[in-house]
Amino acid sequence: MIEADGLTKVYRGSGVIGTRGDTLAVDNLSFSIAPGKITGFLGPNGAGKTTTMRMILGLDQPTSGTVTINGQPFSRAAQPMHEVGALLDAKALHGGRSAYNHLLCLAQSNNIPAKRVADALALVGLTEVAKRRTKGFSLGMGQRLGIAAALLGDPQILMFDEPVNGLDPEGILWIRNLMKALAAEGRTVFVSSHLMSEMENTADHLLVIGRGKLIADCTVAEFIAANSQLNVRVRTPQPDLLTKLVAAAGGTVQDSGDGVIVVSGLELNQVGDLAYDNAVRLHELSPVHASLEQAFMELTASSVQFHAGVPGQPAMAGGVA
Repeated sequence: MIEADGLTKVYRGSGVIGTRGDTLAVDNLSFSIAPGKITGFLGPNGAGKTTTMRMILGLDQPTSGTVTINGQPFSRAAQPMHEVGALLDAKALHGGRSAYNHLLCLAQSNNIPAKRVADALALVGLTEVAKRRTKGFSLGMGQRLGIAAALLGDPQILMFDEPVNGLDPEGILWIRNLMKALAAEGRTVFVSSHLMSEMENTADHLLVIGRGKLIADCTVAEFIAANSQLNVRVRTPQPDLLTKLVAAAGGTVQDSGDGVIVVSGLELNQVGDLAYDNAVRLHELSPVHASLEQAFMELTASSVQFHAGVPGQPAMAGGVA
């Protein structure tokens, strides 16, 4: 169990370029991350995700507030790698060491049996390159080695920051299934990612932050339902008539062509009743569910720190072109 209470981090004198202002990176965050499920940690760039994860691990000290792992600060853990396995930066490797020796050094310094090194390498699929120096590793291989290091102490809590970065499709499916298997064993799995489609397929619960503040703490389904509009897809040989009926009932219509329209502002049964009452023949009537990405973009639009411009168009106010 990971618990944060009023967690706040201010970086002194590191504000906007050209000033000596402070930067509020994390703002009074309170949350609990329970075992037995995958908790996704989402937020735009600069939202404070990595800073929060670093404070959980004691790598950064909070300005105020507390964060504990199983009731105590992680800095007091007697056997840190047995309690928490973390992947924050896959590039944090000694390039002159082999993959095997990298893990062996971690094992020896944390009282972990050397046998776990071979087991961890096998689990992440790096057995064949165990003796190769890590400076020749691809980004994906480095990610796998970082995951192996996180699993080395067989911990009950796993923390991953962008774990699929650099992985190929097979690797993405593998890490997704691995995290689900770890959660099914009753472990706590906390994962930060910018890949909304991956989080939608992987996470059970979501923590969403924007500009350092907590803006959502709920299941994936609850998040999508609360932050998106349900649309209704209709295919009919009478789209013009149904469009007029929907507009009269207070809904809006997007014409997709070929007799397909997408209705917003009305429930599915309302659209069906309109068609039935007015003798409009339907060939299809189905709900259109928003994706996690759509819901995320809707909720965090005001929390985005960096707004990129589009070639030929002016950048958004306050953004970075």
